[in-house]
Amino acid sequence: MTQEVFVGIDVASDHLDVHMLPHGKRLVCQNDDDGIRSLLTKLRKQSPVLIVVESTGGYERNLALALRAEQLPLALVNPRRVRDFARSIGKSAKTDTIDAYVLAQFAEKIRPPARPIPSEEQHALKELAARRRQLIQMRTSEKNRLRVAASTRVRKSIESIINALDQQIADTDHDVDNLIKEDEGLVEKDHLLQSVPGIGPTTSRILLVELPELGHLDNKQIASLAGVAPMNRDSGKMRGHRMIMGGRASVRSALYMATLVATRFNSRIKGVYQRLHAAGKPKKVALVACMRKMVIILNSILRTKFPFRENFA
Repeated sequence: MTQEVFVGIDVASDHLDVHMLPHGKRLVCQNDDDGIRSLLTKLRKQSPVLIVVESTGGYERNLALALRAEQLPLALVNPRRVRDFARSIGKSAKTDTIDAYVLAQFAEKIRPPARPIPSEEQHALKELAARRRQLIQMRTSEKNRLRVAASTRVRKSIESIINALDQQIADTDHDVDNLIKEDEGLVEKDHLLQSVPGIGPTTSRILLVELPELGHLDNKQIASLAGVAPMNRDSGKMRGHRMIMGGRASVRSALYMATLVATRFNSRIKGVYQRLHAAGKPKKVALVACMRKMVIILNSILRTKFPFRENFA
């Protein structure tokens, strides 16, 4: 009987550490075209059930594209999940070799779903969205400095930087809009999302880029990915407060602002908010519940491809 093979690949800027289970085969190759080509040849012979790679901020990109081209089952996973798993199996030390072994163990024991990686266009959108967040953070820092600056020269310098950052943000938004307009599927999704009162161009853009799973998962899964699913904290007779955690922070922040507007102008969200507030729920708790309702509505709209209606369930 053929054994199932699980592969963990630890990615560094210049090399790849590979561990295969159950036979424990290990190898190291360069993280370049030749090294990846050599690795693919070896992987094809093994016919792995699953390959797990950490999302490392870009170093894994060429490898992921090559694995997708070969139609090999790849799961890109959050490094924090892997570190938590490593501690659970007693692997506190961290080296490239150990990390590859832990990733292979993670693949075998946890079996995260293999999902298609983003296309080149989606990756470009994601990079632009990340750059926009960086620019906004820099602008916020400069504005904070401006508030306490007394020197006229310093204030002029800060204002000059703020103006430059404003222009960079506008240029980035323009680039994102152009990329979306080139994709008919994204254009349709953008129109559907903006049919919901409270969802404007900026929020729609963030959802399209940062939450591409919207419309493809069930309500519980999408709420968890967005970071608005309440988590239980119960043990024995103790019943702890439910709270949200994890998920994608950028999506949660965008949903927060959109839902805040929707509690005034979206009849569906407004009704939920008023009912919870009247029942004595704190405003913040009511707003988080509305955020979850909002993401469920958006998920249903993209799944059914019908725009928002006042009687939307």
